[in-house]
Amino acid sequence: MPKILVVDDEEHIRLLYSEELKEAGYEVITAENGFKLLEKIEEEKPDLVVLDIKMVDYNGLDILQDIRNHFYDLPVILSTAYDTFKEDMKSIAADFYVVKSFDLTELKKKIAMALETRLPG
Repeated sequence: MPKILVVDDEEHIRLLYSEELKEAGYEVITAENGFKLLEKIEEEKPDLVVLDIKMVDYNGLDILQDIRNHFYDLPVILSTAYDTFKEDMKSIAADFYVVKSFDLTELKKKIAMALETRLPG
């Protein structure tokens, strides 16, 4: 069962994503910010990270750079309430991005696509 790490500083988003993704057959772990995130990835070995861009103390794009530097083949989906970030060059390091919504159809589709290219079979 693929394991997904959801990084978002909004609790209701973490809960929503956890519920929906578990129902879709994924194992889900969450983090509320970028604090010790690389250690968490090292320990938990997720198959994919869903990363919020705008968090109170952390910029998701900087975290994305850190993830890329340490786990270059780990798929990352940027999730944001705004789509202006697409103009930021740093965002091209992500595999996909989705604009936050309570309808997770798009997110689930992107997760499936990202995992398809990573997981054998």
